[in-house]
Order: sequence, then C-alpha cells, then structure tokens
Amino acid sequence: MAGEARIKKTRNFGVVAHIDAGKTTFTERVLYYTGRTHKIGEVHDGAAVMDWMELEQQRGITITSAATSCQWQGHTLNLIDTPGHVDFTIEVERSLRVLDGVVAVFCAVGGVEPQSETVWHQADRYRVPKIAFVNKMDRVGADFHQVLQQMRDKLGAVPLPLTIPHGAEDRFQGVVDLVTMEYLTWDQADQGATVKRGAIPEDMAETAAAGREALLEAIAETDDRIMDLYLEEQEIPTAELKAAIRRACLALELVPVFAGSALRNKGVQPVLDAVVSYLPSPLDVPPVEGVHPDDNEPERRQADDAAPLAALAFKVQMDQGRKLVYLRVYSGVIKAGAEVFNVSKGLGEKVARILRMHANKRERLSQARAGDIVGVMGLKNTSTGDTLAPKDRPLLLDPMEFYEPVISVAVEPKTVGDQDKLEATLAKLSDEDPTFKAREDPDTGQTVISGMGELHLEVLVHRLAQEYGLQVNVGRPQVVYRETITSEAAVTETFDRDLGGERQVGEVTISVSPNPRGGGNTFRVTAPPEQVPPELHPVLEAAVNEALTSGVVLGYPVLDTCVKITGGTYTQGTSTELGFRLACSMAIKRALTEADPVLLEPVMKVEVMVPEDFMGEVIGDLNARGGSVEGVEPKGGISVVRALVPLAEMFGYSTSLRSATQGRAIFTMQFSHYDRTRSKSHAK
Repeated sequence: MAGEARIKKTRNFGVVAHIDAGKTTFTERVLYYTGRTHKIGEVHDGAAVMDWMELEQQRGITITSAATSCQWQGHTLNLIDTPGHVDFTIEVERSLRVLDGVVAVFCAVGGVEPQSETVWHQADRYRVPKIAFVNKMDRVGADFHQVLQQMRDKLGAVPLPLTIPHGAEDRFQGVVDLVTMEYLTWDQADQGATVKRGAIPEDMAETAAAGREALLEAIAETDDRIMDLYLEEQEIPTAELKAAIRRACLALELVPVFAGSALRNKGVQPVLDAVVSYLPSPLDVPPVEGVHPDDNEPERRQADDAAPLAALAFKVQMDQGRKLVYLRVYSGVIKAGAEVFNVSKGLGEKVARILRMHANKRERLSQARAGDIVGVMGLKNTSTGDTLAPKDRPLLLDPMEFYEPVISVAVEPKTVGDQDKLEATLAKLSDEDPTFKAREDPDTGQTVISGMGELHLEVLVHRLAQEYGLQVNVGRPQVVYRETITSEAAVTETFDRDLGGERQVGEVTISVSPNPRGGGNTFRVTAPPEQVPPELHPVLEAAVNEALTSGVVLGYPVLDTCVKITGGTYTQGTSTELGFRLACSMAIKRALTEADPVLLEPVMKVEVMVPEDFMGEVIGDLNARGGSVEGVEPKGGISVVRALVPLAEMFGYSTSLRSATQGRAIFTMQFSHYDRTRSKSHAK
C-alpha cells in the first residue's frame, strides 16, 4: 500500500508557453514557494535556476528543458520547464510524451500566441490534462477575458476560471477564488510567500457572484451529482465541487484557469494547489502500453513498484563529457548498479548512478520507482526514445517521433587538426537533439549541419565554442528542400550479373504515383506471390525506403509518394534476394525520374505583431517575399498579420522588419508544411 500511496501523491507536470509569456519566471516562484530554493532567480538578471546554461542566461530564453523535483502539501512535484521558442519544439514534444499534466502559461496581453497553440495541440495529441495560468495581469493592455475567448476560439478549449483578477494593469491587486469565494492577496514583504485570504471587496461582489454562477453551470454540465444540487439550489460542498472539477479536468472536458502576475509574486500558489487537486497522479492515467518485441503482442503495465520495469529514455544530455539519460519510470523499480535491457537496441546496459535532477544540480538515489522522472549515468548505448525493461520481461514502448530539420549551414573548423574532433562532437550533439543532423556533403566534402531554424543552429555553433572549445567558420544558411513527383510512372528493371563470384538475378515492375501533400510515403506489393514471393516483401520495402532518402532532382529526401510493386519474375534456384533488391533500387530511381519530379520547399507560418501605422509596409513586404497573407486580427492599436511564406525568403527578415517599422514590430515563425518551390531564391 505504501507504494500506491506514494504514487498517488506524485505529480509529473510540465510548464509550457510561447516565448516571453513568463514561464521561467513562474517556475522560479514555484521553486521558491515550495522551499526548493531560498531566493528567487530572475530571468532578466540572468539568474534563473532553471535557465542554467550560460547561453540561456545571456539571452534570457530557455533553450533546453530542465527537470526538478519539489514538495507541496505533502505531494512530490516532478516539474519540467520547457523552452518557448519554436526552434526548440522537440524539447517540449519529448517532455509532453512522459508527463501526466501541463500548466500552460499565457501572457494577459499577448493571449494565445503561435507557440502556445503548437504546444497545446501537442498536449492534446498525448491526451495530457491542462491547467492555464494567465500571467502578466499587471502589464499595460492585460485582458483576462480576451485570453479566455482566445482559448475557446484558437484552442477549442473550454476554460473554467477558478480565480478571477481584481483590477488589471497597474491596478491589479489580487484575485477572487471562485471555489472558496475568498479574496486572495500576497504579502510583498516576503516576496509573496504569505497568501492572505479575506472577504471579497464590495466592488468585486457582483463580478464574483456571476463568476461563481458560471463555474457551477459549467461543472453541472459535466457532472450529474453537481447538476442535481445546482437545480435544487442546494449548497454545494467545496470538497464535492473540487472532486467534480478534477474529474472534468482529467477527462479533458474543462481547463481550470488562474490569473496572476508571477513577476509581482501574485497568483502562483493557487496554481500549485490546483496541480495537487486537479492534475493526475501516475495512477490516474491509463497504464502505459507497448508491444512484446518478439511477436508484437500488445501489453500494458500499471504504475506499480511490483510490476516489471518499463522506462522510457526521453532526453539525452552530455554532462561534463559524460552521458546523462533522462528516464520516465512507468512501472517497476530501477536500481543503481543493476543491469537493464535496452529493448529498442537489443543490448544490455549497466546503471552506474541514478540522480534526482534539480536543473543542472543533482542528488544521488539508490533506486527510482514507478512514477519517477530521474537522470541516469552509465547507459552508453541508450538514445532518445529507447525503452528499458528486464531481459526476461521485455516491452517495447512506442518510439518518439521527431521533426525533420528545415535549414542547414556548412561548418568547418578554424584549424585543420580539429576536423576529427568536430565530427565526434557533432555526433554527441545529434545524440542529444534528434532534430539536429550533421552530414558530409558528397560533392564538396563540407560538413553540413541541419536544424529547425536560424536560432537553433546559432545556439549549436555557440555550444561548440563554449562547451567543446571548437571554433568554426559558418557558411550562409541554406534551406533544406524535399522532393516529390507530380505524375504516375511504371517501369520494369532486371538485374543479372556476377557479384563477388556469385550470380545475382532479380526482376521487378514498380509503379509510382503522387500521394496528397502531407500524406507521406506508402508502400504496397500487389504482385502475385509466384512473381514476388512474400519473403521478399521486407527486402523490397527496405530498398524502396533507402532509395526515397535521396531523390533524383538534387538528392533531397522524397515525400508523399506511393510505391507499388506490381510484378516481377522469380525463378526458383536462379533469382536471389540481392538481385531483387538491386533491381528494385534501379527501378525506383528510373520511375522517379519519369514521374515529373519537383522540388518542395518548407513554408513557414509567420505572425507579425505590428502597429497599424506600419501594417501596409509589412503586408507589402510579405507579398513581395512570395507569401500569402491569411488574415489580419486587430488587437487594440496593434494588428496581428498571419501569413504563409517560403523559408528561403525569410532569412534576414528580423533586420528588415525592424528598419521598416522603426523597431516597433515583432514576429514569430514556425514550420507549416512543404509545398512546390516558388521562392525566387530556391536551390540552384
């Protein structure tokens, strides 16, 4: 029972937001109020505990997700602070995969911004319950109700305000708790650590009563017991109301919303209370599901110390030259010094140390149990997305999906002797970050690194210098293109020759046709078994997948293509596996050439926040860059211009936007989709 009681009092949650919504400032308050730190570290001073990398402190942004653990009301909170910049979306994605709940921080002025939408939909995909904190209520232009409306319109969410602000901008004083119907203020003498609860001020009585009524109506719609009490106009006990809110939150029907200002130390503790009251423990989420690696039979594992081990590696980090692997333990126990089995790689691994992480500080543990999130040293061959389990009870969890890079630069060491060190270092960085790729260009011999955006690559080049002492020359950014086909083609190829003293024979007929944009690559064998035996199907699929990694236009990967093996010639005793594989490779290349191949370029979703005086210049400039303006939304004296623009036309955009708007406009950009190349500066 002790194990179950411990897991019941565990909360694994992440803090997510758009860049500059105040996410790390909020997290610093959480650490201070829970006693994890003894002073508040401020982002603007470069002293935030969770932004521990030197580069994060210099830039005032979060680059890598940081994990910590703290205590609140007898519960253990395992918290991950994630980056808000779109270039580091992978850090959010892999954190959401292993978390049970999320606190989404919104700026009361900016509202639901592009990266907020991205991370919200990522959380929806993993069915992660959410709480929202509307931050910066003290800022000029703060509008709590506008943020609630944007949550409905942009996120499809049903917000449930549990605290509402008293005043806004410089008149923001405190919040009304609609569950207990009390007025909450914070004592600034101890940096908001003391919460004062009192009677609701007269000027808020009417608003509070209306808010309470709306809260009860929303909960009554999701809960029959509350509905009965509400219709009978009976008093609803606070404990019953909280239990109903919890059920609705876990079922993803409602999103509890809180108001405050983290920088002014107001409104944070009610969110911590809500994490305990409304977000799930590992026992409240469905058991983790996987398959047996031998027969692909589905299997589930409960969050139970007594169950066989099931753990997912969700992040790899190089720490002072040693590999640190972050694990979410779903079931069972993992002990320091024990042998574990990496099911994904089919290899045994030894656990050297288990660490409870606090940003880049740590505390050694003898073991990690179901529901824990820990760092582990000693797992030399484990990568992001690998599953660990006992060798005699293996389980393979779903691997993690990663985004493909969209931008590249060539790099070369400033000293010739550093080439080998550069290759080894880039291999380590790509092990840490699956969205970062490094390769050698076969035509030029240059080392080319690829990532999710200019900032992403800038940060990685900076890390080469700071962490590894490698100074490199960097080329101009280049777009990472893709290829596809625009028509159908069918070809037959025969391979028949001696290789290594053995005759290799095979003949296949392949047809290729375009899939809808975003439909991915598909493979089917429609040939009868006497022409292409079933045992050759996996061989042919592997040959097709390999051939599609390098297209026939400029050698970029091929997307959205349907490949069918429609026929072949198989002769017992003469045809060989290698012969069929090589015939298939030749056929797919010729079929792609005959199917009118074209280049695809990454198209970015761009949002520009611009004063209305400069809106005409901004829209004209986006159109000149080959973009299409999707909409304009007024927000006070500022307009938000939304457009789709080819990435190739967006290099240096921040500089030209600043000069066109006297530095008064800001923009965000994230990958949208691949489309036919139409930008003027496409690859030569």
